[in-house]
Amino acid sequence: MTALTITSWVLGPFLAVMTFLFIFRIVLTWYPQIEQTKLPFSLAVWPTEPLLAPMRKWIQPIGGVDITPIIWVGIFSLVREILLGQQGLITMAIAASQSTT
Repeated sequence: MTALTITSWVLGPFLAVMTFLFIFRIVLTWYPQIEQTKLPFSLAVWPTEPLLAPMRKWIQPIGGVDITPIIWVGIFSLVREILLGQQGLITMAIAASQSTT
């Protein structure tokens, strides 16, 4: 078991979970009356808010809609594809290391 394989196993689920949480945050913006400090909503707010808060300073809501979770979904999807996609950097490195052994 190589370090690249372990990295792939950890990074893949992490990026998938974060993407899901940001999609959940997008849905939460449709319901402003929901208290985001209460369970189960706080489970999505707690890990995503540290990334959303600084970006909200740069990107203001458009027409009253917070688009920062959409931007983060795009960022996490892009990073996942670049690193772990079919021709991703980590995927190709794992394939190269397996072909030399």
